[in-house]
Amino acid sequence: MQRPRGIRVIATATAALVPVTLGLTGCAATPDPGTVTVLNSATDAAEHDANQKFFDRCAKPLGLKVEQISVPADTVASKALRMASSDSLTDILELDGSELPQFAETGGLRPLDEVGLDTGGFSAGATSLGSYDGTQYAVARSVNSLALIYNKDLLRAAGVEPPTTWAQLRETAKKLTSGNTYGMAFSASPNADGVYQFLPFFWSGGGDEARLDNGKGEAALTLWKDMLGDRSVSKSVVNWNQQDVNDQFVAGRAAMMINGPWQVPVLSAQDKVDWAVATIPVPRAGQDAVAPIGGTVMAVPKSDDSGREKNAGKILTCLNSEKNQLAWGESVNNVPTKESAAASYAEKYPKLAPFVDLVATARSRTAQVGTRWPVVNDALAGAFQSVLTGGAGPEKALKNAQRQASAGEK
Repeated sequence: MQRPRGIRVIATATAALVPVTLGLTGCAATPDPGTVTVLNSATDAAEHDANQKFFDRCAKPLGLKVEQISVPADTVASKALRMASSDSLTDILELDGSELPQFAETGGLRPLDEVGLDTGGFSAGATSLGSYDGTQYAVARSVNSLALIYNKDLLRAAGVEPPTTWAQLRETAKKLTSGNTYGMAFSASPNADGVYQFLPFFWSGGGDEARLDNGKGEAALTLWKDMLGDRSVSKSVVNWNQQDVNDQFVAGRAAMMINGPWQVPVLSAQDKVDWAVATIPVPRAGQDAVAPIGGTVMAVPKSDDSGREKNAGKILTCLNSEKNQLAWGESVNNVPTKESAAASYAEKYPKLAPFVDLVATARSRTAQVGTRWPVVNDALAGAFQSVLTGGAGPEKALKNAQRQASAGEK
């Protein structure tokens, strides 16, 4: 299974972006005026072909062609830098949303309104994902987030409903824990997977990534620690990535899990577990869950050839029509970013509607801290790892995390 996008750590090479600001103004790798080039991470043959289908659908009526240059996801940033340094950067650059600030800060990306893309009608979270310092430089065709996925049979047998609050989550997880089955599973790995899964609890409880020790993030750490102490969560969560969590759920070793829509193909292909999706529990009834929004975004690097930039803008406009967004969202099990397309998606796939609702209130990880996110990511990972392994209490862990994040900003 391909690793879900939107949750990986920014490539180390991206840190070298600032010194090469001028390098982002290169022209396209292929000088053919009728070809629009795209750098992306669609290395999987099926994904590459699916992308090409949509590119061709948009390019042919315009008398254009689209050529993809696909590299592994964790090398897109470094590949873009090398291409920029040789004035061969593509016309469209598809990045993980968490990487956008590193590129936008250089001034090497063209604001989308300057290439003719109408940015109206997109969800607030999607707009934030593609923006930097108040300007939208990139657009996401679809996005993902997290939800509570549960085993309907196990909940029915225990006589419980999907929990909606933290207190209910803890009690429900206890009731569902029996034999080799834990009530709850999540990823608490010391990397981007674990942080992505911690954020819905951290943010919904009032935690602030710009000030980790604001006194409101401790509740989320306490919840995770308490569930581990109840033995309704496996101690192995500190090592599980999101795929491991899904494996545990499908094997019947977890009655509930936190996970994303990228797991839908695997869940739909198996017949051992009758599953359903619910919103992520919140501290108090009536609150909206605040989850992270993830996915890739497409940007237009600045070029000396305005015609190439305009052609790139036309391709992006077509890709983000309601019809094409809905079709793309269906093909990748992600939520379309235009509100009208998202509504159609929820109506067509009611089983996945909770993901649509969660995306509506989801936030970009970089919205507040911008290029400092990688440091904050590491600090948060250290905090919950310390708490879950007994190294520190929640308050001390977040104070240590803030010191780590502050030191990393210098």
